Amino acid sequence: MKQQVKDVPHYINGKFVSAVQEEVFENISPFTNQTINQVASGNKADIDLAVNAAKKAFYGEWGQLKIKERLAYIYKIAEVIDEHIDEIAPLESFDTGLPISQTKKMVSRAAYNFRFYAEMVATRMVGEAYQVDDEFLNYTIHKPVGVAGLITPWNAPFMLETWKLAPALATGNTVVLKPAEWSPLTAHRLAEIIDEVGLPDGVFNVVHGYGETAGAALVSHPDVPLISFTGETTTGSEIMKNGADSLKRFSMELGGKSPIIVFEDADVERALDACTWGIFSFNGERCTANSRLYVHESIASTFIEQLKERIFNIKVGDPLNENTQVGPLIHKEHYENVRSYLDLAKEEGCEVISGHAPRNSEGNYVPPTLILHAKNDMRIVQEEIFGPVIAAMTFTDEAEVIHLANDVRYGLAGYVWTKDIQRGHRVAQAIDSGMLWVNAQNVRDLRTPFGGSKHSGIGREGGHYAFDFYTETQIIHIALKDHYIPQFGK
Repeated sequence: MKQQVKDVPHYINGKFVSAVQEEVFENISPFTNQTINQVASGNKADIDLAVNAAKKAFYGEWGQLKIKERLAYIYKIAEVIDEHIDEIAPLESFDTGLPISQTKKMVSRAAYNFRFYAEMVATRMVGEAYQVDDEFLNYTIHKPVGVAGLITPWNAPFMLETWKLAPALATGNTVVLKPAEWSPLTAHRLAEIIDEVGLPDGVFNVVHGYGETAGAALVSHPDVPLISFTGETTTGSEIMKNGADSLKRFSMELGGKSPIIVFEDADVERALDACTWGIFSFNGERCTANSRLYVHESIASTFIEQLKERIFNIKVGDPLNENTQVGPLIHKEHYENVRSYLDLAKEEGCEVISGHAPRNSEGNYVPPTLILHAKNDMRIVQEEIFGPVIAAMTFTDEAEVIHLANDVRYGLAGYVWTKDIQRGHRVAQAIDSGMLWVNAQNVRDLRTPFGGSKHSGIGREGGHYAFDFYTETQIIHIALKDHYIPQFGK
């Protein structure tokens, strides 16, 4: 694979700048494990500059715009993204190893994120009114909170950055984005797009760097009241601890170990489609991946044999090839971690069945993998692997599978396959998860809430639910007449 890329600077106060201390880190290719380019490595000084610029813009030009003027910028960002899908999608694939057939859809959805939230703010960000006889009128308004700190992950980075950025800007906040250090290229491209659109200086800022330096400085900054984080659960817990002293408002979309439950009456062919897509798309690097398969014992042997066949037929290779379905994992460190779980599965007595990966490749290829003879208390079932690996287990009845599905610390998503719609509703409501799909793969509707329960997150993204995080609800009490007031001391 060949791709010409420039070194990546920060974007602060409307300008592309080097790190204050001129430090850099290397961005590494998922295909060759060689250096792609150098990226500015930020720390507290860089975060201070970005936050100060964002705060000034919030109380200055951006904060004084009419809603119509602000939303015109949001629509324009969507237009420019659409104009560059054929450029951004390959860049995303090159940086992350995600197949281009999937990154094209991600980039297109990124543009839609901006259009959607422009429309939501224009039509749904409304207040409520409460009349109290002829004495009072009480009404609510939504006000932007201030500087939003966005910390985004390396899986589907461009789409997930815009998923947070669109509601933050549309509701009137300013932003400091700290992208994942393993996927800086499209975050930089997003900064270039926003610079082209001409947002007022300081409204949008990007500081690259490591979580322990740039990320920690953003979280602890006293002038950043909002932190939206998507990533691993342990990191999310540390972020909340570090932001506690300044009473941050947090939105946390964290890890997952989601079950897919296939009952004996399921449409097996469609369930297989959903199962393979749900765990092996995005290279298995997705928080909502159905990494735990529970299949009814009466159909288990047939279902698993067909799943094996699917695994061997999945095309693993160059993600810039339109036919590729699984590419290399994003980083050597992550590759080694995923591989360690396959070794652990063997140590725990499981059978590990893997598909085909490119031979003689320097890339971080982990082929689609099925783990058999797993038990619910094993680490490979309890811990998030975040790769193209699924553990298969069987169950006998509804009560048992509900217990098995809930016996994990995570609660992000779940999937149920059955033709008995009453059972579908029962099981869906019994599963401890923020989201659950019945007879469907992970199909997102931006109007609906996205988020998890238990150790999978706090708060919800999507739809008008984002207003709860990105705006302050203020209640105004208006006296309509001279009502009675107690007269103390008179």
